[in-house]
Amino acid sequence: MIFGIHWGFFVNYIMACVGAVASFYFARYYGHDWVERRIQRFPAVMQFSERMEKQGFFYVLIGRLIPILPSSAINYAAGLTRMPFTQFLYGTLLGKAPIVFLESMIAHDLFHFHKYKGRLLMLVVVFVILLIIGNWSKKMLTSNKK
Repeated sequence: MIFGIHWGFFVNYIMACVGAVASFYFARYYGHDWVERRIQRFPAVMQFSERMEKQGFFYVLIGRLIPILPSSAINYAAGLTRMPFTQFLYGTLLGKAPIVFLESMIAHDLFHFHKYKGRLLMLVVVFVILLIIGNWSKKMLTSNKK
């Protein structure tokens, strides 16, 4: 809201991506070895780590597009696996853009509520639909594991 819609999106997007990369590297260099030793006992976690290594871009991208998943959890989980950094980076760059844009638009329209009531309502509906899809996806993924 402080920077306006265009600069606000740009600043928020860049800082969100920089923060994600910093969290990824923090987890990779300070926690990866410790976690790697601990998860040897859990085959399901090892399988997930192997999937992240092979299809990390997809998992990060989908995780970024589902607004109910905490961004920090995605960052740290990716850093603790053997996922290549490039897959994490590309998934983050692509996945962060729509959500940050939606957040920027909602903040802008809230600030200018009298002028953009209709668009704000539409954006809130889109956000709620994303939450419902995210919740449904989460349930589907957890039910497939059982």
